Amino acid sequence: MSKAAKTYQVDQKIVYPSQGVGVIKSIEEKLFKDTKIPYYTIYLEVSDMTIMVPVGKADSLGIRPIVPKDEAQKALELISEDYDPIPSDWKLRYQMNLDLLKKGSIMDIATIVRSLYHRSKIKELPILERKLYDSALKLLEDEISYSLRKPKEEVENMIFTRLESR
Repeated sequence: MSKAAKTYQVDQKIVYPSQGVGVIKSIEEKLFKDTKIPYYTIYLEVSDMTIMVPVGKADSLGIRPIVPKDEAQKALELISEDYDPIPSDWKLRYQMNLDLLKKGSIMDIATIVRSLYHRSKIKELPILERKLYDSALKLLEDEISYSLRKPKEEVENMIFTRLESR
């Protein structure tokens, strides 16, 4: 494991891009080809799923800590700001947004929510894009809710109030 890699503690909340907010339930070693490899056991509440991720792969998978309050606030501000028009070709838009989702920063996720929300006001989103929007919205709600320690319903209202303010 490289020195620069982040390490997480048991009970720490993390974000797994495109999967959601999770909690490190344990850190345990598993034998793989005669080598003991440490793994994080992560519980993802949103999908009620437990996954195991090699500690050494956590960074490359984009796993990161929940953002601090000021970053959560910046993401909320971003969704009410002006933005550049997005491509009208939905396949191009979908790929751009999918790439942002995989990068997984809270600002990337807020950008997806903002652009697809406003796009859906112009024209109904194709099914794949609608699913992407729903996933991004859920990720944004979950992370901001944990960061600001507010109930998800309150965060959802905060998000839509800001989206509607445009």
